[in-house]
Amino acid sequence: MTGTAMTMMIISMLTLWGGLAAAILHLRQTPERVVDEGDE
Repeated sequence: MTGTAMTMMIISMLTLWGGLAAAILHLRQTPERVVDEGDE
């Protein structure tokens, strides 16, 4: 693998895992609210 390919692979992996970590942290701070529509 060339140096350019390694660099691009590392950047893409950091983007993917960084986005996943950011999403998890965001959901921890602001959990989703469950809306119960119920039977009317």
